[in-house]
Amino acid sequence: MADKQISLPAKLINGGIAGLIGVTCVFPIDLAKTRLQNQQNGQRIYSSMSDCLIKTIRSDGYFGMYRGAAVNLTLVTPEKAIKLAANDFFRQMFSKDGKKLTLIKEMLAGCGAGTCQVIVTTPMEMLKIQLQDAGRLAAQQKLMAAQAVPSSPSGSPISSTSHTTSSIKSQRSATQITKELLRSKGIAGLYKGLGATLLRDVPFSMIYFPLFANLNKQGQKSSDERAPFYVSFISGCIAGSTAAVVVNPCDVIKTRLQSLQRGINEDSYSGIIDCTRKIWRNEGARAFLKGAYCRALVIAPLFGIAQVVYFLGIAETMLEMLPSRRY
Repeated sequence: MADKQISLPAKLINGGIAGLIGVTCVFPIDLAKTRLQNQQNGQRIYSSMSDCLIKTIRSDGYFGMYRGAAVNLTLVTPEKAIKLAANDFFRQMFSKDGKKLTLIKEMLAGCGAGTCQVIVTTPMEMLKIQLQDAGRLAAQQKLMAAQAVPSSPSGSPISSTSHTTSSIKSQRSATQITKELLRSKGIAGLYKGLGATLLRDVPFSMIYFPLFANLNKQGQKSSDERAPFYVSFISGCIAGSTAAVVVNPCDVIKTRLQSLQRGINEDSYSGIIDCTRKIWRNEGARAFLKGAYCRALVIAPLFGIAQVVYFLGIAETMLEMLPSRRY
């Protein structure tokens, strides 16, 4: 793949296009991933991705699958721009000697990109997870309330006022959550789980970018030509899904640590090591792969689309079509 200079506005547009398409197409799958990952042994509401989506539509309607999408839509543009731009920057920095990038240097460039993107990724994921998981917690409360009704000594239905109040509280907006976190914990509240986010995104980028570059290179007739768009798309899908599955255990840990509210009888965690130990002890090794196929289904088209948009220079073409203005 011949590296090319792309302007910052073009990178922002590229990130925005890829993010908009990605959120629209695959966000419901991401919601299912979050809810499946947060389920612990005990009150299991969903048995699979399809079961989660069907139950979500029944309880919250079609748009219930897009809870938290506004946060993603707002922040995914700078996040994607930072990731792609940082990878370009580090690749160019490591190739100043004119030599072909080695695999180690490609991985270091990806490491730099993953480290830079967490500036935006951590608060975005923090807010998104609260909104996505609220429906699971509300469904769990309703189930517990329904199970408690027959156990009333007097035979009369048990009041569900406390459950209703809690459910209403869970229907907070991203703005309300942000204000509460800033008021109680300051800016650090939005960066809860920063270490776990780094643990996920740095290895992801170290796997994704070199793998994509080498797969995409197979479709180039020469080093000066771009690969066909379908090669870039397939390469992005393969590299994205592979990296997503490999780092899924880190994603499970990150999701658990960033969840502010817990379901009934669910564990709380003090940090990465404590979370890892409790998941291993209480749920087994398979718990670290919860939502892996959902994550692969989310990441594959998202990064496939991002790379097609990025490498075909769609944003550059759009900017060139704008009339030039002189001041």
